[in-house]
Amino acid sequence: MTLKTNRRNFLKSSAAVGAGVVIMSDLLANESPNEKINFASIGIGGKGSSDSGDAARYGNMVAICDTNRNQLRGGEKRFPRAKIYEDYRKMFDEMGDGIDAVTVSTTDHMHAVISAAAMQRGMHCFTQKPLTRTIYEARRLGEIAAENKVVTQMGNQGSAGAGLRESAAMIRAGLLGEVKEVVVWSNRPVWPQGGERGKEAPVPDYLNWDCWLGTAPKRPFVPGAYDPFAWRGWWDFGSGALGDMACHTVNVAFAALDIANPLWVQAITSGHNYDSLPKWSSIEFSFPANDWRPGFKFTWMDGGKRPDPSLLEGEQPSGSGLVIIGEKGKFFSKNDYGADRALFGPCKADEAALLAKVKPTVPVAPGGHFGEFAEAIRTNNPDLCWSNFPKYASPLTETILLGNLAVWAANKPEEMGQRINWDAKNLQILGDVQDRERLESLVRPKYQNGYAEI
Repeated sequence: MTLKTNRRNFLKSSAAVGAGVVIMSDLLANESPNEKINFASIGIGGKGSSDSGDAARYGNMVAICDTNRNQLRGGEKRFPRAKIYEDYRKMFDEMGDGIDAVTVSTTDHMHAVISAAAMQRGMHCFTQKPLTRTIYEARRLGEIAAENKVVTQMGNQGSAGAGLRESAAMIRAGLLGEVKEVVVWSNRPVWPQGGERGKEAPVPDYLNWDCWLGTAPKRPFVPGAYDPFAWRGWWDFGSGALGDMACHTVNVAFAALDIANPLWVQAITSGHNYDSLPKWSSIEFSFPANDWRPGFKFTWMDGGKRPDPSLLEGEQPSGSGLVIIGEKGKFFSKNDYGADRALFGPCKADEAALLAKVKPTVPVAPGGHFGEFAEAIRTNNPDLCWSNFPKYASPLTETILLGNLAVWAANKPEEMGQRINWDAKNLQILGDVQDRERLESLVRPKYQNGYAEI
């Protein structure tokens, strides 16, 4: 029996008893095995190790899937009752209604097709950041989640932090006055990027290479280049430093300012060969005014590029961080999560009073980011998840991934690339651009190897 039948109604009614907040530890302690969420985890190495661990903490792990057999052997020991798969499609076909929810912790290029397949089967979905590799995929996953009324959460775990939520609420309530500029920087990439593939070799026995490639074009296996970690720096599989960390580092600004629907993007980079992303990039986004705030400039930097200390009133920039510049001062996030903050200027004197005012309005994440996801499933309340696909994760992801169109167009070293003008409503590149076909493949990909488009 699964949450798709009577257990879903039982859990919903049980969680609704009383007027207070449901305490996840109490629910876990009182559940019988048949009342728990049946989870399957696709990708159990790397970040998938903690995601699958969280799933097992909040429910029954009924199946695990990974293209790396070494990971699966370790997974068998961690989850002895789970069925083992190398291909998620076979797992979905065989397990049927026995799966209530999935975690998707694979390479970026497989996030969309796996998450879509799960949600279209009525499964709730926790997908790692970035939600997708391309812009259309991000929007489409939001649509599919809404169509199927499933609970969703993207894995930008800082969203659950009270500090991030409080910071966003204060900025939104006028802490900085009118915002003029946002600057974000990252210490990524911390993987090889900006080079050649290397010498091909036979596929090792531990790897299901065809399933690993999935929707991407066929290519030879190269030791150390792709599995298990370095894939993020290749255009076909990852989305570089921007995709890896912007869903974290931009998060507080996105929540505070409704950062969406840019007018254009433009980048300068170390150069790239259209196969591997560049070693560094600096990307400018132009955001228009909306119905409650003016337009502003947004800059992203990675690969060791950092703002001048003068922007931070002489304080040295951290390895990764964000600064929001307003008419009343500056907000400095000293890490990727928006909680460790410093204020410069007149706004600092207003912080305590404004925090006391907004704090009661800031929702608490029971059990943290994954606990919020689990409780949303139990109470059948998709909106309980802060980083749900339709209203948050999808627009955040599609906005930041637009920067990679500018990176693609800036292939010549230290030479400003072509400005990419953007119609956000219709997901269209405007005007005359060079290499339009390949640029548009970063908007909407063409799946290879028999995978149907979502």
